[in-house]
Amino acid sequence: MKGPAPRSKKGDLPEKICPVCKRTFAWRKKWERNWESVKYCSKRCASKRQTV
Repeated sequence: MKGPAPRSKKGDLPEKICPVCKRTFAWRKKWERNWESVKYCSKRCASKRQTV
């Protein structure tokens, strides 16, 4: 019998840097399908982004 799949540790998750607050943020399950297009760490930073 196979047990549950091994879970990854938080340190193993991919990270990005938010261009607004300059903090790093890690991959989240809700971003699984569109991780490549995620730019901001939160809705707050997305609303503060610079418009050109």
